[in-house]
Amino acid sequence: MNKLKFLKIFLVLIIFISIDKVFASDKNITYIQILQKPNDLELNIKYAQQQGKIGNFKQTISTLERLNMVYPDNIEIKMYLLSVLVQADSPDKALTVIDEIKNNEDATEEDLLTVKDIEKELEDRARPKLWSFAAGVNWGLSQSNNVNNVSKTRLQMSSDSLDPFNTPMHDRTYSASTDISAVRRIGEDSSFLLNASVSDSRQVIETGDDVEGYTLTTSYDTTIGNQGISIFGMFSKSDYIDDADSFSTIAGLSGFFPSGDRSTYSYSYSLSDSKGNRNSSDTTADETNSIGHSVTIGHDYAVNEIISTSLSTGYGISENKVGVNDYETFDFGFRLNLNLPIAYVSIGEALSFNEYFESDSSNNSSLIRSDVASTFDIIVVKPLGDFLPFLDPNKLINLSFSYDKTISEANIINYDYEAESFGFGISRSFDLRG
Repeated sequence: MNKLKFLKIFLVLIIFISIDKVFASDKNITYIQILQKPNDLELNIKYAQQQGKIGNFKQTISTLERLNMVYPDNIEIKMYLLSVLVQADSPDKALTVIDEIKNNEDATEEDLLTVKDIEKELEDRARPKLWSFAAGVNWGLSQSNNVNNVSKTRLQMSSDSLDPFNTPMHDRTYSASTDISAVRRIGEDSSFLLNASVSDSRQVIETGDDVEGYTLTTSYDTTIGNQGISIFGMFSKSDYIDDADSFSTIAGLSGFFPSGDRSTYSYSYSLSDSKGNRNSSDTTADETNSIGHSVTIGHDYAVNEIISTSLSTGYGISENKVGVNDYETFDFGFRLNLNLPIAYVSIGEALSFNEYFESDSSNNSSLIRSDVASTFDIIVVKPLGDFLPFLDPNKLINLSFSYDKTISEANIINYDYEAESFGFGISRSFDLRG
C-alpha cells in the first residue's frame, strides 16, 4: 500500500470517528433532537454543554438565547449564557444579559456580585486602545523525498545534451520563525498594520539552500459598504548561506465581500519586483530579476458549521531581465475544510499551468518550456492542550501535521518529476496588550 492510499484511508477514519462522536445518539445529543424538542430544558442544556465542550460557542449561544426567551425568569440560564458570551468575546450581548440579571428578582447577592465583576471586566475591554500588539513563534520539521525536484528518469537536458540528474533527493529541513505585529485603529472601520518577521531554514544534506529570511509588511485595512479592502506592501530579503542574496518588494490590493449568509467572494492584485544580488560567487543571480503581476479571484462557501469549501483561480506573469525566464502562470485550486471535534482538517488540490515565452539554450534550445503541476495536500491542526492539558490548559499552542505531493509533467525532461513531503509544526501566539 503506497503512502497516498494510507493517508486517504487515515483521513476517512478521522472523518468516520468524528461523525460517530458527533452524531452517535447514545453518547451525544443531535441537532435533530433539538428541533424535535425545542422547549425541553434539560435536553437543550445538555446540548449547549456538549457544543461548548467542543468549542462551538455559536451553537451554544444560539441554544441558550432561545432558552432564555422561553424561560425569561430562569436565572441559571442567564448566568450560563453570560459566561459563554464572555468566553466568546461578545460584550454587547453580555451587557444586555447583565441588565436582565440585575432586574431579575430571583438573582441572589452572589449573582449580583459576580455580574458586577464581569461588567467591570467588559468595560475595561471596551475602552478603545489605539494600538494593539501581538507576537508569534513557529517551529517546523519537514521530510522530503525529492527536495531538488529530480526528474523521474534522473536525467536532464543541459545545453542540448542528456546528462545525469545527480543532486540529492531525500532531505530533512528544520525551520523556525518569529514575528511581531502592531495594529493602529483608525476610526471605527479602519486600521493600520505593521508586521516584522525573521525566519531560518536549515537542511541536513544540501546545506547550500540554508537561508535566513527577513520580512516587513504593512497594510491599511478598511470597510467600504459591505466590502473589506486591504492595501498592502511587503519588503523581504532572503540571505542564503552559500548563494546570492535576493530581495523582493510587493505591493497590492485585496478585498472581499459576502453574498448571502454562507458565501464570500475575494479578489486581489499584486505587483512584485524581485532582484538577485549578483556577486563573484554567483555571476548569473541577476538574470532572473523580474517584474511580476498577479490577479486572483476566490469563493468561500460554508456548507454548515463543520464543512466549508474554497475555490480559487489566478493568473500571473513574470517579465525577467533575461527573456528566456519570462513566463505566465494559470492557477486553479480547491479546498475542503472540516472543523471536526477531534481536529481541524483541510484538504486541497491545486493545478498550475506554466507557459514560457522563449526557448532556453542552457537546457533545450529546440523547445519552449511548458509544464503543468498538480499538488495534493492535507493539513491537520490540533491544540496541544487536547493531548496534554497541564502543558496547554488554554489551548494556545497549535500542532500541525501536513502531507503534500506534487506531480509535474513538462515537455522538457528536466521538469518531469514527482515530489512528496511530510511536515510537523508547532506554533504559539502571544497577545502583548497590557
